[in-house]
Amino acid sequence: MKKVVLAYSGGLDTSCVVAYLKDKGFNVICFSANLGSEFSAPDLKKRALSAGASKIYVEDLRQEFADSYVLPALRANAVYQDKYVLSTALGRPLIAKYLVDVARQEKAEYVAHGCSGKGNDQVRIDMTVKLLNSQLKIIAPLREWKLTSRESEIKYAKSKKIPIKATKDKIYSIDKNIWGLSIEAGILEDLGNEPKDNAYIFTQSPKDAPDNSQNVEIEFAKGIPVKINGKKKTFLAVIEELNKLGGKHAIGRTDLIEDRIVGIKSREVYEAPAAWILIKAHKELESLVLDKDTLSVKRSIEPKYAELIYQGLWFSPLKKSLDAFIESTQSKVTGKITLKLYKGNIIVARRYSKNSLYKKELATYGKADKFRREDAQGFINIFSMPYKK
Repeated sequence: MKKVVLAYSGGLDTSCVVAYLKDKGFNVICFSANLGSEFSAPDLKKRALSAGASKIYVEDLRQEFADSYVLPALRANAVYQDKYVLSTALGRPLIAKYLVDVARQEKAEYVAHGCSGKGNDQVRIDMTVKLLNSQLKIIAPLREWKLTSRESEIKYAKSKKIPIKATKDKIYSIDKNIWGLSIEAGILEDLGNEPKDNAYIFTQSPKDAPDNSQNVEIEFAKGIPVKINGKKKTFLAVIEELNKLGGKHAIGRTDLIEDRIVGIKSREVYEAPAAWILIKAHKELESLVLDKDTLSVKRSIEPKYAELIYQGLWFSPLKKSLDAFIESTQSKVTGKITLKLYKGNIIVARRYSKNSLYKKELATYGKADKFRREDAQGFINIFSMPYKK
């Protein structure tokens, strides 16, 4: 019997894919990566085996995901189209890498995924697999089967007695990891509908958030968050704590009309409390310690870096080159940023760095002013020279 290794999430799509592949005569082996999933390992195993898989691998990859994928994105301040912190996109190259590893271990000729035939993840998974092992054959059932809606998938799952969480009342497609949550489909496809509160997992509504603000101090060492309120933590622990704290204060909800890789626009709703808090703090610290030209160039490449991640080009030569530049900019990004969290807002309260380029004696308009005003006229004359008629 032909072996296929399936990237299995435990959700509606991949649960149906297990049964579909088994009906096609495949021995289905599942691989699940815990990047902060809504499903526990025992739950995933039960779901996969109930759907018809012969075996399932479940790996806790949260630490690797945080340190090797999320951290580079944070240091690059990677945000796609100003609203998406790339939570799902960052997880796909890691999942695909392990998919290839399990296929090699199991001597499988095929790998499969439950990515939509018009979505982004099919591109991200396929490209990574092709790059790492071009001999593997890729099966993407959602590009070929006749189940054309989530309603039809729910009906199929029930006919196969597959345990699922999706219902006609809560029919969203959800992908969750430590860096954020993506929500799509269902009532969200009508642009006149607001997301219902039951769509969110990390955050409570601003109307339910505390009436009092809360300060949080984040300390960085060379662009890496290392402490919260003076307590040393791993990067993963920083993310987990800030997700709870940010969720409490309704931080991190975005609603985006997004340009997908395949060329269509879609509506995506996201929540990412820790990501938005950390990106805000990191950018503020960079503004304090990086010189004007370095900061300007870095800000100019950040959208391109985000675009490369979004398009599944994590292992591309350009991304590796940008990584080298970004790494060089982070040597001075050490210091503390205090943020005030209040009903969905992130407000800068305090900034400190031993590498600060801010000099109060030059910036002040008070008695301590040491700026040589007489130098300004000559500077202006030279600066304006190219523009004089």
